[in-house]
Parts: sequence; C-alpha cells; structure tokens
Amino acid sequence: MTTTPSVPGADRPADVGASRPREPDTAAWDEEVDLLVVGSGAAGMTGAISAHDAGLSALVVEKAAVFGGSTALSGGGVWIPDNPTLRTVGRGDSRAEVRRYLQAVVGDRVPGERLDAYAERGPEVMEMLHRVSRHMEFSWCPGYSDYHPEEPGGRPMGRTIEPRPIDGRLLGEDEAHLKGLDVPAPMGLWLTGYEARVLMMVQRDLKSWRMLPVAAWRVVSNLFRRRRMKTLGAALVARLRLTMKDLGIPLWLRAPVTRLIVEDGRVTGAVVERAGRELRVRARHGVLLATGGFDHDTVMRETHLPAHGRTDHSMGAPSNTGDGHRLGGQVGAATDLMDDAWWMPGIALPGGGVFPLVSERCIPPMIIVNCEGRRFTNESAPYVNFVHAQLDGGFVPLYEIFDAKARRRYQFAGVLPGRDFPKEWYDSGLVTKAKTLTDLALAIGVPARTLKETAERFNTFAHEGKDRDFGRGDSAYDHYYGDPTLPNPVLDTIDGGPYYAVRIEAGDLGTKGGLVTDAAGRVLRGDGGAVGGLYAAGNVSASVMGNDYAGAGATIGPAMVFAHLAALDAAARAGQAALSQEVSAG
Repeated sequence: MTTTPSVPGADRPADVGASRPREPDTAAWDEEVDLLVVGSGAAGMTGAISAHDAGLSALVVEKAAVFGGSTALSGGGVWIPDNPTLRTVGRGDSRAEVRRYLQAVVGDRVPGERLDAYAERGPEVMEMLHRVSRHMEFSWCPGYSDYHPEEPGGRPMGRTIEPRPIDGRLLGEDEAHLKGLDVPAPMGLWLTGYEARVLMMVQRDLKSWRMLPVAAWRVVSNLFRRRRMKTLGAALVARLRLTMKDLGIPLWLRAPVTRLIVEDGRVTGAVVERAGRELRVRARHGVLLATGGFDHDTVMRETHLPAHGRTDHSMGAPSNTGDGHRLGGQVGAATDLMDDAWWMPGIALPGGGVFPLVSERCIPPMIIVNCEGRRFTNESAPYVNFVHAQLDGGFVPLYEIFDAKARRRYQFAGVLPGRDFPKEWYDSGLVTKAKTLTDLALAIGVPARTLKETAERFNTFAHEGKDRDFGRGDSAYDHYYGDPTLPNPVLDTIDGGPYYAVRIEAGDLGTKGGLVTDAAGRVLRGDGGAVGGLYAAGNVSASVMGNDYAGAGATIGPAMVFAHLAALDAAARAGQAALSQEVSAG
C-alpha cells in the first residue's frame, strides 16, 4: 500500500478524522444533495440509482461533454456471478464457489473482506436494478469462459452477461451526449458481442449461418424503423441513463470537480465548475468518486506504470486523467496497485486511437513474436496476462505474424476476411506484407532465421494439436474466439504467402490502481482509518481484482457493486445520524 505522496498533487493532506461535522451555514452552499457522485460511467450512475433507492437524493456531475466514461467505450460485459439473468437461464451460482474462484485468481493481493463483499453481495446490485428499472435487460454470453476456468470455482461456460441493444432515440436529446465505440455497421446492422463472435465464423462454421437471416432481417427492418441501436457498453450506459431519468436523478455535463470541501475532519461537499461559475455543492451524506483511472495523464503514467507501459496507448475515455486520484490525495487517501492497469494489446491506428486485439490473438495460423523473432507466451491468453508477460520481458513492440490463409478466413481489427488492409496501414508501418517469411523478417527488423525456426516449430505443434511451449488452446478460455472446425481451435499451420506482420503495442483499457477502499467503498487513509464522507468505486479505486482478471466484465462488475455498497453505506450512516439527533433532541 502506498500513501498519498505517490499521487501528483497530493501534497496538501487535510485532517480527515471521524469527528462529526458542524452544520454549515446553508447560505454558503449553492446546491445541496445527499450524495454527490463524481463521474458518469457504470460506477457513478449505479451509485446514484442505488442512493435513490435507499432514500437519498443524488446528483451526478461529469467533467466531459459526454456521459458514460470508459463504460460507453467498452464491450459492456458484466461479471457479477449469480445475478438474475444467469439464474433465469439455469446458471445460478454458489457464493462459496465464487469466493473460491476469486481467491484462486486474486489471492491475498486484496483484503479478503472485499472479496467476501463482492462474492456475497454482488448480486444485490443487479436485483436492485431489475426492481427499480424497466430498462434493465441483459443476456448471458454462453461459452465466454471465465478467464481462468481451470482454477477452483472457475466456469468454462462463463458467467458474463451483456446488455441487450437498445434504441438510442429513447434517450431524446441525451442521445447526442452518449459516445460509444465506433463499430463498423453496414446498412444499420447491429449485433451483441456474442452475436458478432458467432458471425465472425460464418465462412468456417455452418452453425454460424443461423445468424445470417437474423442480420438480414435487422438490416431490412431498419430501413423502415430507422432505429439507432446502441450496443455493447453504450447500451449499458443508455439503460442506466434512462433509469436515472425515470427516477429524476440529475446529471450535469461539463462540470468538473476542482476540490473537496472538508469541515471538522469530514468531506461535506465539493467545488464544481459549471457554466463558468464555481459552485459549492453540499453533500450531506457523502461524495462518491467514480472518475475513472489516470489513463491519459502523462505525468502519472510516467510516475507509476512500468517502463514499457508508460506510453499512452490507452483505450479508456479521453477524460480519464486522474482527477479522482488527486482529489483523494488532497484529503490523505492511501493508494494501491498504481503500477498496474487493465492491460490490452492493441494496434495504434494511423488516424489516431487504439484498436484492442482480442479475437485477433486467437487466429489459428498466427504467432506473436518479439523483436528477436521468438514467441514468449500463449498468444490467446487473457489480455491482462498477455501484456503482463510482454512487460515482464520488455518486449515492445511485438509483431503478429500470419499468412494468406489467415487473411482469407478471419477478420482482423474490423477488416473483413479476404479484404486487404487499408493503404494507410501499410504506409504508416502498422502492417507489413511480404512474399516470404525471410523477406517479412527483413522488413520488420527481426532475425530471419529465428523467425523461420519459430514458425516451423509452431507448425509442428499445429500438426500435433498441442502447443508444447505455451499451452495455447489448453484452456477453455482460448477457444471462445477460435475456429470450431479445427481439432485445436487456435492452432493451424502458417504455410503460404503472402505473409503479414502487424505491429502490436502494450495498450490498456484503463489503469487499475487508485484509492484504497474498504468493503463498503469507503476511502481509507494510510493508517487504515476511513476518510469521513468519502467513497470511491471503479478505476479511481484500487481494483478488487488485484493484478489479475476474473472474467469478461470484471472491470464493470466491481465498479457497479462497490458503488452500490457505497450508496447503501451512506444511507445507513444517514439513518444513524438522524436517529442520534432524535435521541439527543428527546
């Protein structure tokens, strides 16, 4: 655990003891609310909805001109075992099994009380959302395995759910302020993440053909219905925002928090910039920080992240610049896991932005090599583990090597099978093509002999159906995006030109280090005491997943759960305070 000096701007700690605050002069406040929520991703909006359900008034403030944060730009998966959607399809869970799996994956890197809270109380948040909202609709992603299904308590069929697509027009004028992923969608076609994965194999697997009439119907029907469907993370954000609107929970955009207000050792509000004014917003029962990571803060990346992970190849929201980390630092909050991130290999696109590589690392006739032309890990491993291996070896950049067969059969970064890569990808050096592996090696600057030997050894494994070096295909997780027509879905020979090399960077979906919190989401000081009136959830807080990742949606799931628990804790303390006042008055 590190203390506040590790956070830039955290050199002005305040006394944050647990003494009761004085009642401020109401004339000093421009706005008053029970719970002030800073940030509008899944954590922030869930926290506000939970607060409302618990009888508190809530206000969500967002510094960006759009809402949704990194959630809106994500795949939208949610990993909360034993939730109502899973129970409906017969995939309920034993809380003991969930806890056993979390222990196997996370170990002792995170206090057991937090793992207990997540396993035992996680389903509550989904139950609450289904109860208070008419918009909460999810589907199970069958076969999207837990990331470590072989560990005790792991599930090869997976526990991930995803939001069902929703018509953006339901948001009214708010639709213009929701920025989701730019997913190529010809003729208005929309797909869930699971459906897209099935359709990827349409040239290889006859079972995938069942998606063709579904896709055709959506395209044809949309010619008349003119729906603007939100999918993936944008669908989750849209559903949460619609719930907030139904409940009357306000959202302020372009409203950054510049500092927290501390009175008598307790956080009692914040200064919010809005429309050119500085507003003092009183938070009677707490402030919930849900501001995301320090994904795009150059100084913090240089200060905290490993040497080869410091370059900003983050896919997190552009507004994620460590604001909540600095706010917490100003009031003495401790930090942890600051040297880690939700790592994701990606390609830096010539026009800007980074494209995440998930299914691309499961293309069977493919290897990923370092600058020495050697494989160094299981290419199909969970992305956090893959990049950890990359960073541990100092392998930047990497090259994904594949042949003409791979280009004919499988999509890559949105480029459909059989189509050539965009010219600018070649011109920028992102993609290199050559007739032979020797020529390819010379073009990208790796030893030609070593690259050929690596490919030949891999081909031996492909013929055998067993990767004897790194176990690619041994885990059920590896198979999800593989080719089901092959004996080993992620192994096939690399044996015919032209050959391709794609440059891979060490990217991330966001940072995972942040303010230390307890099982109720309360922010803690270095001495273990709580910062009165301050809560944190999502990537502004140190992750409950420690240095690993339980399954798809294990970023969003904990964000929602601990925001929910924080709101409930604030409501419980509000009730206790009211009771104490009644007793005193009596």
